[in-house]
Amino acid sequence: MKALTARNKERQADERLLIEAAQKDPARFAELYENNFERVYAYVVRRVGDRAETEDLTSEVFHHALANLRRFEWRGIPFAAWLFRIAANLISDRWQRKSREQAVDEPEQIELAQAKNEDFEEVERKATLFRLVETLPAEQRRVVVLRFVEQKSIKEVARETRKTEGAVKQLQFRALSSLRARMEGADA
Repeated sequence: MKALTARNKERQADERLLIEAAQKDPARFAELYENNFERVYAYVVRRVGDRAETEDLTSEVFHHALANLRRFEWRGIPFAAWLFRIAANLISDRWQRKSREQAVDEPEQIELAQAKNEDFEEVERKATLFRLVETLPAEQRRVVVLRFVEQKSIKEVARETRKTEGAVKQLQFRALSSLRARMEGADA
């Protein structure tokens, strides 16, 4: 527990230094972009659903963040929370623009309001899981991607990786056990 708190404090300190460096030199914004892109994209796609619109909005979020970075004040809250707020505002603005352009039925307005209020935690969990998959050993990562991203059967994965089905099951078990433990550690 203490190690996790120390790790979180270290991450916060690192993030604060990155923000301060980017505020002084906008060229340093690239690392903040890299660290937060997946989270913001996942947040936007969940609310918008359309890939092209998600890409446009995600781009707008980072453009807006870079343009307003000097006004950002560190308060101990993750930088991603500020980016989510920007994204929520941009999505809301877009919905308002669309609703003015075309009459929106009452049930659709309720749906949009509910989508706006969805929890950030699920997006954060997915982004964390995505990052953790990238840290798995190469064979385990490949099995996880083939099984759960490409949705292939054990038999298909075994054929593609040139391993036995038992070996694929074992790699999958180890990967999932590792991910579960790391996710529980990240949630604590």
